[in-house]
Amino acid sequence: MTTYNRAIEQARDLLRWRSPLRTELWASRLASEADQDLLNQLAGADRPEARLALAALAAIEATPDADDQEADAEGPRHPDAPGAVDLAAAGREALEWLPAWAARMGDVVCEGGWYGRGDRYGEQVLAALAFRYANGKEPHLLVVGVDQAHGGLAVDAVVEEPKFLDDLNLAPTPPEVVAGRMLDAFEVTDMLMGAEVAEGLPAVRALALSRARSVPDPVRHAPDETLAAFGELPDLPGADEAFGALVEFLGERPLWWSPARVSAFLTVWLPREAILSEAAIAAMPEVLRAWTRHLGDHEEVRDRIAAEAPRLPALMADESLAGLAKRIARREME
Repeated sequence: MTTYNRAIEQARDLLRWRSPLRTELWASRLASEADQDLLNQLAGADRPEARLALAALAAIEATPDADDQEADAEGPRHPDAPGAVDLAAAGREALEWLPAWAARMGDVVCEGGWYGRGDRYGEQVLAALAFRYANGKEPHLLVVGVDQAHGGLAVDAVVEEPKFLDDLNLAPTPPEVVAGRMLDAFEVTDMLMGAEVAEGLPAVRALALSRARSVPDPVRHAPDETLAAFGELPDLPGADEAFGALVEFLGERPLWWSPARVSAFLTVWLPREAILSEAAIAAMPEVLRAWTRHLGDHEEVRDRIAAEAPRLPALMADESLAGLAKRIARREME
């Protein structure tokens, strides 16, 4: 069965269901395999199922990329071949022939945002937005998983019932900030060729992007508030300096704090990158314990600090571990 025939068959069922959300979810899956040939077939078919497909794809702004649509292994397309469909215009025209419920597709209101760790150590964080249609029907929750260990890319997304939020330990966050983080994460994913993502992500991607873009004034590249909320710095000489080094190491992903990351910080990053006073080196273990308490106080993280911190003075004194930038900075200070 061709993609077009399958789309017509599924759209026939959706016309009976009369559900904007169900139809948009279907269109998002269809968008993952749609191309201009499919759009041309749909636009040329004078039937309600094709019109519903066009309207749904337009509602989630699922225009396929046209990179290879004008040429194939044998050269350019025949000049008489139909051109690319203006999906937005085709979707508006299709709505004129469809039942009134179809016009509600994409007409959603965001009712809240949440953000926080998706696992014990924050190797993945979750960004969540709640929506319902403008008529108050079909509330739903979009959740995007953002990988912290590999650069902050979107690796998974689901659309669930609002009660799904009850099983997630996420903090209320302004929707415009959450939407911006979703868009940032998808942008990173798109920049990485061969990025490893969940098998189901392509089917939800178009709808997730559409929902994130529907939030007014999304804040792109917003700083994480985890650092600003930290107020437990120990009253020790050098603590401010030590915390400054930790902040530099954590960068844009402060929620990611695991035993392995503790080791990377104490035994690799600090000796290679940081120039610290003796007071800061002495204060570092207590600063890290305070930060660990701020992020859940997991015993295995505390144990790793206890195991690695005693080695820090010797590692910081070992000139062979210093990186080039650190060596240059030291020479300039002499």
